[in-house]
Amino acid sequence: IGAGVTGFGIFFILFGTLLYFDSVLLAFGNLLFLTGLSLIIGLKKTFWFFFQRHKLKGTSFFLGGVVIVLLRWPLLGMFLEIYGFFSLF
Repeated sequence: IGAGVTGFGIFFILFGTLLYFDSVLLAFGNLLFLTGLSLIIGLKKTFWFFFQRHKLKGTSFFLGGVVIVLLRWPLLGMFLEIYGFFSLF
């Protein structure tokens, strides 16, 4: 179930990007992706992954980008998410 939810989340993020940063699709994709990640590795490990001391900068940019997309600023939110994603890894 987790892999399917994560796959749908990635699909909606890509589809929202192709449709000129449609904020509703991007927000839905973000929520599905984070939910699927939590279902795959568990809530405790997801929380532990995002909130390690050396990953707080990437986490803040990634989750801040998710919040910005939810507030209907999709272009800025996606740039913040991409920077946060690369900072996490």
